[in-house]
Amino acid sequence: MNIAVIGAGNVAWHLAPALDNTDFAVREVYSRKPRHAAALVDKLYEAEVKETLDFSSSQSGMFIICVPDDAIEEVVQEIILPDDATLIHTSGSQPLSVLEYAASYTTGVFYPLQTFTKEQKIDFRDVPIFVESDDAATEKMLVSMGKAISKKVQKISSSERQALHLAAVFASNFTNHMITIAEEIMKNNKLNFDWLKPLIAETINKSLTLGPSKSQTGPARRGDLEILDKHIGFLKKDKALTRIYKEISQHILDKYS
Repeated sequence: MNIAVIGAGNVAWHLAPALDNTDFAVREVYSRKPRHAAALVDKLYEAEVKETLDFSSSQSGMFIICVPDDAIEEVVQEIILPDDATLIHTSGSQPLSVLEYAASYTTGVFYPLQTFTKEQKIDFRDVPIFVESDDAATEKMLVSMGKAISKKVQKISSSERQALHLAAVFASNFTNHMITIAEEIMKNNKLNFDWLKPLIAETINKSLTLGPSKSQTGPARRGDLEILDKHIGFLKKDKALTRIYKEISQHILDKYS
C-alpha cells in the first residue's frame, strides 16, 4: 500500500523512513512548511512533496496525520481524500472520534509510544505501537503495518490510550523536566552536570529492574524532615521550585507513610 504523510515533525521524521523500508511505502509528504516536507522527502526513496491538502487524485491508500494534537481537527476539516481512503492519526491523547467528520472511507489510530526528536536515532523494532479502528479490516491492516516495523504491536481503545499517554507524560516528559531543573541547579551553582549522569542512569535502570516503588529512596522516602527543611531553605528565593519541591516531597511522604 502507498502512504501519504501529513506533517514533517518529529514523529513523521522517524516513522516515514521506517515505513518506507517495508511494503507500506511513503509516496507523498505534506507540511505547512514545504521546506520541512522537502527535508523529509530527501530521506525517502520515491516520495514527493505535496503542496496542498488536496489528495483527491492521489494514488495513496492510507493517509497518516503526524501533526500536533491540537492541529488534527484542522487537518481533518481541510484534507480532500480519494475514494476508499483510510485516514489515521498518530496521537496518544486524541480519540479515534477526532477523525469522525473526515471524508474518509475508514479511520484508525497508529500510536508509537516513544519520545521523538529529529537528532536522536530511534530503532522502531523496540517501539511499542498501539492501534485502533472501528473497522475490522482496517484494524488488521494497521496491525500488519505495525508488525512490519516493530516487535511490539497492541490493539487498544481510545480510553485506554488516554491513560497510557498520561502515564507516559509522567514517566518521560515530567522526568526529563526534573532532570532539566537539576541541570539548572548545577549550572547556577557552578557545578558540573556530568557528575549527576551516573546517578540518573542508575536511577532509571534500577526503576526498570526492581520496579519504581521498590527503588524509591531519598529524604522524603525516609521521612527525613530536617533534610527536607534544609532543601526548602536553599530554594527559598525561587518560589516556583519551592512549590514543586514541597508538592512532590509531600506526595512521597503520603505514599510511604
